[in-house]
Amino acid sequence: MRLSLSFSMQLAPLPVFLQQVYGEHSGFSKSCSRRLRGDVTRLLPLASLWLAVLDTCTSISKAISSSEAPVKEKHARRIILGTHHEKGAFTFWSYAIGLPLPSSSIISWKFCHIVHKILRDGHPNVLQDCLRHQSNIREMGSLWGHLHDKYGQLVVIYSLLLNNKMNFHAKQTQFPGNLELQDEELEKAAGTDINNVFQLTVDLFDYLDCELKLAETVFRQLNTSIAVSQTSSGQCRLSPMIQVIQDCSHLYHYIVKLLFKLHACLPVETLQGHRERFHDQFHSLKNFFNRARDMLYFKRLIQIPKLPDSPPNFLRASALAEHVKPVVVMSDDVPDDEEPEALIEVASAPQTQQQNVVDMFDQAFGPPSNGFDDRDVQIDNLKREVEMLRAELERIKSEAQRYITQLKSQINSLEAELEEQRTQKQKALVENERLRMELESLRRQRAEGESQLGQVLEAEKRAQATEQRYKQLKDKHNDLVSRHAELLRKSADTSKMLSATQQSQEEVARTKQQLAFEVEQVKQASEMKIEEQNVQLERLRRELEASRAELSHIQSKLQSSEQSGQKLSSMLGSLQEEEGVLRKKMAQQEVELCSLKSEVQQSQSSLQRVRERSSRELGELQGKLREKLSQEDLLQQKLLDEQFRLLQGTVAEAENIIQDAVARLDDPLHVRCTSSPDYLICRAEATLSSINSVQRGHAEYLKNMGDAGSLVRPLTQFAHLTADTIVNGSATAHLAPTDHADKLTDSCRDCGNVSLQFLKDMKTKQSLAHASPEAIILIIEKILQLGKDLRPRSMDFNQEELGDMVDKEMAATSAAIEEAVRRIEEMMDQARKDSSGVKLEVNERILNSCTNLMKAIHLLVMASTELQREIVDSGRGAATQKEFYAKNSRWTEGLISASKAVGWGATQMV
Repeated sequence: MRLSLSFSMQLAPLPVFLQQVYGEHSGFSKSCSRRLRGDVTRLLPLASLWLAVLDTCTSISKAISSSEAPVKEKHARRIILGTHHEKGAFTFWSYAIGLPLPSSSIISWKFCHIVHKILRDGHPNVLQDCLRHQSNIREMGSLWGHLHDKYGQLVVIYSLLLNNKMNFHAKQTQFPGNLELQDEELEKAAGTDINNVFQLTVDLFDYLDCELKLAETVFRQLNTSIAVSQTSSGQCRLSPMIQVIQDCSHLYHYIVKLLFKLHACLPVETLQGHRERFHDQFHSLKNFFNRARDMLYFKRLIQIPKLPDSPPNFLRASALAEHVKPVVVMSDDVPDDEEPEALIEVASAPQTQQQNVVDMFDQAFGPPSNGFDDRDVQIDNLKREVEMLRAELERIKSEAQRYITQLKSQINSLEAELEEQRTQKQKALVENERLRMELESLRRQRAEGESQLGQVLEAEKRAQATEQRYKQLKDKHNDLVSRHAELLRKSADTSKMLSATQQSQEEVARTKQQLAFEVEQVKQASEMKIEEQNVQLERLRRELEASRAELSHIQSKLQSSEQSGQKLSSMLGSLQEEEGVLRKKMAQQEVELCSLKSEVQQSQSSLQRVRERSSRELGELQGKLREKLSQEDLLQQKLLDEQFRLLQGTVAEAENIIQDAVARLDDPLHVRCTSSPDYLICRAEATLSSINSVQRGHAEYLKNMGDAGSLVRPLTQFAHLTADTIVNGSATAHLAPTDHADKLTDSCRDCGNVSLQFLKDMKTKQSLAHASPEAIILIIEKILQLGKDLRPRSMDFNQEELGDMVDKEMAATSAAIEEAVRRIEEMMDQARKDSSGVKLEVNERILNSCTNLMKAIHLLVMASTELQREIVDSGRGAATQKEFYAKNSRWTEGLISASKAVGWGATQMV
């Protein structure tokens, strides 16, 4: 780039430059002036080529910039014209390789846009140049695929589209880059083999899929609620859609033509997949065209065609005549942010440039003359010198070509090595990111393990060894983090060395270009001098034959010829001096090349050492990471076993508690225990609540078997509450009527059996997932209902009737006791009549005991009645007796229940 700028600055003031070079020879003949004019005229194509290269590089730097704005059309046109000048894209790729594509998604997006444009409208040789750099495009897309960036997502899809486009055109060489084919050319490209037509259709389908996917992704990122096409960010995304629209219109037309041809040769069932795929693409393409047609940005640049309302019917051959080829028309209007300029191709105006050069020579040296001086001797000497210079020039050319070949090979090897280093660096960055994520996951797992171990209070002794191992793992983790940081620092040093190597490579490339330019300049100048001298020699020979008749006139001008010879000798000396200067420059450049070569070798060796050390350290880190992962798996498995053993211990203890409660049902000592229905209801409701907690804990344990605390606590509470419900149910049955007592006892026994079965299912891992307490819930609900049935029905009476019921129940109890005493007396009288002796004595004793018991019960009822009256009198205050009973309904219900129990017991005893 700097070489091009310096050359441009030297060429700008051409008359001044020529006067500086040839000013000291202003007295030589007009023939030399004409020869110089011819030399510069022949140098004009080379200067034009360098100017075109300079213009292309400037346009590339302006088009592919980091600003979020669309690529200007004038810059794109200059780049495309540059590909036609040099018949390829060598200059573009030489500049594009140095772009910071991995660091800027916007630059990568614009780079893909320019590549798409030169593939469409550039020289046909652009495809081969782009195929040589296809791996760069693929790696760029792969890199941005690992990052979360909006432009990066677009770059990934655009790189896939460009790779697909290059592969398609490399495979189908009949299709140009802009996809513009006549129908006859399409028929010729498809051929007569139906298999080739089928495969070509599939390739076109894939091509169109990539185009539509890019368009869909771009529109998805745009905010349709505002005029996004009028903003610079929106236009930056939308500008490549112009090429996508042009490609899609041609692809759609070609697919329709080929599908009609396939349906004419193949069965309908075979092409069912082709028709379905075409219908999907048709609707997507129509939606894309409609959305683009509504945007202001496209209205001033391109005329988008309209697709039919429904896709073509390929089952009807006559539908092909109804198909209309969609034609995209580009607008001639220049956008507002650009100024129209005349882009003059250098090769198209050689005559104008030559005329300008001739005018400049006329200004510097005057108009040409038709007369020539006779300089036979000087011309012969000059001819010998020219031959010597030609031989020397050939030698210099061969040496320069050899140096150029060596430099090219070295540059190619350096480029390959640099590309490999970039790949290794990207892989190292990806691997470091993966290791960091794995370390974060290990850290989270360790934190979860520590929290789980803290929750298990009963397993503290067993968890000490695990905690020590976790501490060791933490120390090793810190060591791994420090090594990871050191590896990152080494990676940064490697990046710096890579950048230094890249700068050295760029300097080598610039030196190579400068050498090539100087060699080419010397070559062109020498060739043009030789040709001009040959022409002059021919002319001099003809003039020599004419001048022999005028020998006397020539002898009179011999002195002037000698002076001219001296001038020519001085000019020859100046040429020799210039040759010496060129040789010195070449020697200096050789020295610089040797130094650069040594620096590159040193950088290569250092990079190789760094890469080997990085790979070795990376292997060690991976081995340690795998070892730590295996240790973590062992610790996790041991933790799961500990948690399951803790659960089994809890289940075994719960079984013992419930078995003890079931055993009390048949314990004779338990017959004396009694309980109220209210307490039984309270225990049953608490048991149901604990069962719900067990269900939640069971579900949480199945999701995370490393934490048994969520199931151990509710399971322990469930065992105690279930056993309490069974024991209190049996105690309540002791005071209940016979039917209710039998049902309640059987329900308690069933509750114990079902609970033991549920705990049995909790013992093994196979049946743990299927263990369900639904049967226990049904039994507990049944016990709860029986308890509610045994409760006094005090709520059925109002406050006025509650006090009357107390008196009635107390009176009924007294009456039942008196009736029992009367019946016992009758039984005693009957026993005296029917028995005698020992039997009579035994019966009398039994009946006397019953009589005494009844009297004691009667005294107890009377005392309780008196006590109840005192309690009522002392606690009711200003309230009446009935209001006191209603206010203390629980106490009243207990009194009524006790009265009923006493009366029922007296009746049952008789």
